[in-house]
Amino acid sequence: MKQTVSAIALMLALAACGGGTKPEQAQTSEAQQAAATTGAAYSIDTTATTVDWKATHKGGMAPRWGVIKVASGTLNVENGTITSGEFEVNMNSLTTDPASVTEKDKKSTDLDGHLKSGDFFDVAKYPTAKFVITAVAPYDSTKGKSLEAGATNLISGNLTLKDSTLNITFPATVAVTEGDVTASAKFVIDRTAWGIHYKTEGSPENWVISKDIEIGFKLKAVKK
Repeated sequence: MKQTVSAIALMLALAACGGGTKPEQAQTSEAQQAAATTGAAYSIDTTATTVDWKATHKGGMAPRWGVIKVASGTLNVENGTITSGEFEVNMNSLTTDPASVTEKDKKSTDLDGHLKSGDFFDVAKYPTAKFVITAVAPYDSTKGKSLEAGATNLISGNLTLKDSTLNITFPATVAVTEGDVTASAKFVIDRTAWGIHYKTEGSPENWVISKDIEIGFKLKAVKK
């Protein structure tokens, strides 16, 4: 199931740096086989789809947040349920909200450039990120904690950042009608799992920037 849960929306309100897996952290494993493409096709409406990210410095200080644009994507629906999908994110579109940069000597555009550099996402070499759905299942709120209020489904998919692909699983709210599909989610990923280690050297208490990234997305797809 290649579900293109917009963004899935590629990076959430990070938690402060520190050890231990947080309940809101997406479950991460090796890449899995993409879900079979069955059912009616829906195209991602890139103008109505948003992906938000949030990250912090040491101890949760100086949070930064911004957006990334979804370039394209499709979903497939059968019997009122998403069966597969995938979407691509334009990493060159990554921007930082100026409201999150309050220091007088810093600019949001400087952070944009740094995040796009080889220290982080190296967008000159890896201009796109990709998410491919591998499974969609009902979500049982009694068996887990979610940053997404009212989550209805548990979505798994292969997330490719730079040259690494890992499978992530997170709760999402999904609504399917005859004409469109909407989905939203919010979760945390550990950037170091994809080989992005900048300022996470040594013991966690010495990290300058949190390894966690919070990603949120709101997606809309319309029937072809």
